[in-house]
Amino acid sequence: MMRKIEHIGIAVADLDKSNELFTRLLGKENYKTESVEGEGVETSFFQVGDTKVELLQASRPDSPIAKYLEKKSEGVHHISFDVEDIHAEIKRLKEAGFEILNETPKQGADNKIVVFLHPRSTNGVLVELCQNQ
Repeated sequence: MMRKIEHIGIAVADLDKSNELFTRLLGKENYKTESVEGEGVETSFFQVGDTKVELLQASRPDSPIAKYLEKKSEGVHHISFDVEDIHAEIKRLKEAGFEILNETPKQGADNKIVVFLHPRSTNGVLVELCQNQ
């Protein structure tokens, strides 16, 4: 079961400039930055109520974020839902006809394991499921 929107991921070209912009926009500083080597991404998190905003900057040219920026430019990249049991959700969603991009959860940022659903099965939205480790 999906419990809440955990965060909204936003692809950015320049993390420093975007941190400055979102600090002005939200009226608060980011609370952490983190590198996720496996995904080739640098992240920055802002807490907004019960939800987070995650800024994502490519750390290498072959990363999914670099490819996204090349095709679509900066903007909303994904919506992430917090789940209690990621393996049960993968099973449930597969049975419901959704296309899972990575059926084996992988390490994400913010001490989470993550799985993505293909946008062609979710009305064009990249959906991430995340579970605390």
